[in-house]
Amino acid sequence: MLTAAGVITRILGFVYRIYMSNLMGAEGMGLYQLIMPVYALAWSISCAGFNTTVSKLTAQERAKGEYGNMGRVLKQSVVITTLMGFVLTAALYFGAELLAVHFFNDMRVVLPLRILSFAFPAMAAGTCLRGYFIGLQEAKIPAANQVLEQIVRMVIVYVLAARFVPRGLEYAAAVAFIAIVGEEIFSFGFTYISYRIFKKRRRLFKRPTLTSAQTLGLIMTMALPLTGNRVAGSLLTAWENVLIPARLQLYGLSASEAISEFGRITGMAMPLIFFPTAVLTALSVTLVPAVAEAAAAGNMRRISYATSKGLLFASVTGMGAASLFLFFSHELGMAIYNQPIGLMLQLLGIMCPFIYMHIILSGVLNGLGCQLFIFRNSIISSAITIAFTFFLVPHFGLPAYIFGWLLSLVVVIALGMHKVRQHIDYELPLVSWLVKPLLAAAIAGALARLLANRLLLDALGLRIGLGLAIGVLVLVYFWGILLSGCISRAEVKALFTR
Repeated sequence: MLTAAGVITRILGFVYRIYMSNLMGAEGMGLYQLIMPVYALAWSISCAGFNTTVSKLTAQERAKGEYGNMGRVLKQSVVITTLMGFVLTAALYFGAELLAVHFFNDMRVVLPLRILSFAFPAMAAGTCLRGYFIGLQEAKIPAANQVLEQIVRMVIVYVLAARFVPRGLEYAAAVAFIAIVGEEIFSFGFTYISYRIFKKRRRLFKRPTLTSAQTLGLIMTMALPLTGNRVAGSLLTAWENVLIPARLQLYGLSASEAISEFGRITGMAMPLIFFPTAVLTALSVTLVPAVAEAAAAGNMRRISYATSKGLLFASVTGMGAASLFLFFSHELGMAIYNQPIGLMLQLLGIMCPFIYMHIILSGVLNGLGCQLFIFRNSIISSAITIAFTFFLVPHFGLPAYIFGWLLSLVVVIALGMHKVRQHIDYELPLVSWLVKPLLAAAIAGALARLLANRLLLDALGLRIGLGLAIGVLVLVYFWGILLSGCISRAEVKALFTR
């Protein structure tokens, strides 16, 4: 269900981004992406750690039959995160001008920042409620919410765009953040009503065996390292996002060209790269409570199987995505955005297997309770990326940033796999993980490219021809994976069953 919701949301998200990029242009998307790390930082401070905490502790207490403890964990988490959300609202609303002057160096961000500040309380409470449903492995509510909130965002932008966008980029960005505020308020209302109905139907009423102090201790022991990890990551990402345009100007671009280039890679190329992660993100989210529940029951064999097959599935998906972006980078950029982002897509495409495996590893490590280790890895990753951005982007441009990100992923994945091995023993079949998917991806990509060049693109036009070529690539690749015995239908099905 989460996978289906993720795919639908990403499709809607692409429609939304195409619409926004046509309205705002590359510079407008750059301004929008410049502000987004503030949203991510507020989410990290107020509720990022609590989402996983509520999910893990709910699964843990459910395995013991302690439904009262589940409710107490949720209520305390909602109160803590909502209070933090109100504090952040006040801080950002009244500090928007200071941030614009001293951090962004662009006064156009003041209005969007002030509008964004009103999203935080609803965002915090809604995130905890979604974590509760994930902990119960009840995917219907988070899945429905994921799709509906994207629809709400799109409707708000569509209704307000004609009135505000002609006033300039500042107001165009403001519309995007009004939509985010509306989306978060809707999301909280939907999940809260769903929680009340669900609790009444399931009759999850039982006196808690944990005291308020004990519950608070459990929550904060897990949430603080996770929050620290996310906050540090968001701060470093915000720094990266401000640093990249500045270093691109030293590379020789004007201020407008630098922000446009930044908008192309973060607002156009990266969403394409992350589109195939819908399945993997859903799998990673469900791995947290599943691994935590299995660990509480001492079922290491189940964790080992899920880890091995999850990483295999990530590698297979990553190789297929890499083939798509390497063979059809230019066509994808022009068909979707009408922008020349082919080189960016090719460079980012190489990273797909590493990005996707990192997503799965994060779910396993969170389920095993390795939050401090994840925090350390996040710092290492950001340090490598920032070093490449600061020292090499002025000499080599955006490719230096991309290769820094690739190196950071390789380091973090190696450390993560070593850490998991300290807890459990799992299979590492390199032929199935690397050789077979690589060969299948190369053959599928080359065949699809040949058909596109010789027949599809000229005869059917860019969009239809590209769509059919991608279909050929996917079918040939999937056939190659099954034929080689790399992964079976039963294994794909097993990844999504209890």
